[in-house]
Amino acid sequence: MPAGAPGPRAPQRVHPALEQLAGLYPHLFGAVFRPLKRGIFQDLLAAHPELFEREALKVALGIHTRSTRYLQSVAAGDKRHDLQGQPVEDMAPEHVHHALLEVYRRKKARATEDLLPKLRNRMIAAFEASGLTREAYTELVQSRDEAANAILEEAFAEWAARNAKDEALLRAFEASGQTLEAFADMYGMVPRTVGQQLERARRLAAAGASA
Repeated sequence: MPAGAPGPRAPQRVHPALEQLAGLYPHLFGAVFRPLKRGIFQDLLAAHPELFEREALKVALGIHTRSTRYLQSVAAGDKRHDLQGQPVEDMAPEHVHHALLEVYRRKKARATEDLLPKLRNRMIAAFEASGLTREAYTELVQSRDEAANAILEEAFAEWAARNAKDEALLRAFEASGQTLEAFADMYGMVPRTVGQQLERARRLAAAGASA
């Protein structure tokens, strides 16, 4: 190795309490990270009063929940889990949204591709999974970060454009009197993709009718 060249980075030391948690609860802190229920700190202290020092456990959980792997599980919209590994509560839409943004920021620093299109797609999926109206969702997730708010608006614009395209396709399909396969063939499209677009348009129409 040339003189003055940086040596290999030493492996980061895992917090001792995190090592203990991974041994006790591999289904939460092991190879796969799962979102933790609110109040898990108190649950752990109650379950292991002699094992964990209060401050050390607080620090360890802070390190864990700020890790990219943990944030990715939140961004995926997974439910929160208890110590038994059972899903016990839905992830709040604003937590999913902010985790998506934080994971994007961390990956962007070392990415060689533009990650914005994927972020916008995931924002759209998270919004649709929330079941909220656009207005209610925006009120929940908007922050003081104008750049993040602008990305959300771009995602909503894509969502609206996609909905308009799907609605037009549904009108054309219903007017055609064709089977799905014949209709898709007529437009040179894949039947499965057309079916998905038609289903989205029907769901949107049903939601609009019940609103």
